[in-house]
Amino acid sequence: MRIVRVANFITPRSGGLRTALRELGAGYAAAGHEPVLVMPGGADRDERTAQGRVITLRGPVVPLTGGYRMLLSRRRVRGILESLRPDRLEVSDRTTLRWTGRWASRHGVPAVMVSHESVAGLLSLPLTEGQGLARLVTGGLARFLADTLNARTARDYTQVVCTTQWAAAEFERLGVANLRRVPLGVDLALFSPLRHCLALRQRYAGPDEVLLVHCGRLSPEKRPQRSLDALARLRALGVPAVLVVAGDGPLRTRLERQAARGGLPAHFTGFLPAPEAVARLLATADVVIAPGPVETFGLAALEALACGTPVVVSGSSALPEVVGAAGVAVAGEDFAAGVLGVLRQPAAGRRAAARARAEQFGWPAAVRGFLAAHAAGPAGTGAAGTGDAGTAGADTAGRASR
Repeated sequence: MRIVRVANFITPRSGGLRTALRELGAGYAAAGHEPVLVMPGGADRDERTAQGRVITLRGPVVPLTGGYRMLLSRRRVRGILESLRPDRLEVSDRTTLRWTGRWASRHGVPAVMVSHESVAGLLSLPLTEGQGLARLVTGGLARFLADTLNARTARDYTQVVCTTQWAAAEFERLGVANLRRVPLGVDLALFSPLRHCLALRQRYAGPDEVLLVHCGRLSPEKRPQRSLDALARLRALGVPAVLVVAGDGPLRTRLERQAARGGLPAHFTGFLPAPEAVARLLATADVVIAPGPVETFGLAALEALACGTPVVVSGSSALPEVVGAAGVAVAGEDFAAGVLGVLRQPAAGRRAAARARAEQFGWPAAVRGFLAAHAAGPAGTGAAGTGDAGTAGADTAGRASR
């Protein structure tokens, strides 16, 4: 079965969405299906990869987002879809690509919308540091806009898939019936406590220092300055903490200047292209900070847990649901208190708990759940897999009629 996936707002080198698309595509292919991904990029390309066929259409960078690109031309995307003749459609962007649900309905193609974000959360995000749509849109109006968009999304797609209960809540509030929750996964072999690297630790921290890591895009919606603020607060309290910031983005220069002005021991690595390098850093850290306020799943946090490293997360995001007791959720801005809460726990116990939590999230289960949303078991079986995702509203039709 040909599963065509269309995604928008993808960074050129990294990001949770890019990782999820890659892992799910590889899983679909391993199950005997034909995955095709249509995504924006810097140039037009058509490649055969481990995740299936990847068609890249040249799209512009969205300003102030840290490198996100998007598909602008409906005509081009529509032409690609019509030439591919999908059996199933999977869409990752319920704002600018929501029109594809109506296209799928007209062509008799069952379609899944993957909700990677909270609309209400997006309305509160800063456009630039210190500014946000919330200053222009009242809470009541924001909720009305979110409800309107979500109701139309549920109407236009066969299934809506959310990766956390946090993300699903705004659909459940509307009584949406065609809703399925499917957690994402983590590569438990790549991200492992065995990646701990003594030489790396000695490079950044002394034997008695606390090694903190912030891993993520340095853009306003991720609130990376919270990690620097936590470092400053910990140092002021006499905690010998150091911080490694892995990632790049529009706020990097400002953050480097802030660290220099404050005399803070913060090391900025930039983007780490090798996943093994990311895994070594996460496994070597004492604590990872994930301060983003509207994260809907947070793969980097889950990767840290898989490496045996507890995570301090924003209580306003979905991450408390993901990390469970293997981390600390912070209400507000005091991430230093969250770090101290982690450090009060015995090191061996907190690291074992982190790994055990991550082991509940594997990519095979995620693939089964997404295929269940498409009502597709392994090719040739004609069966709908259920995985860990339940059975709500799955379409059980065979190959779509034309």
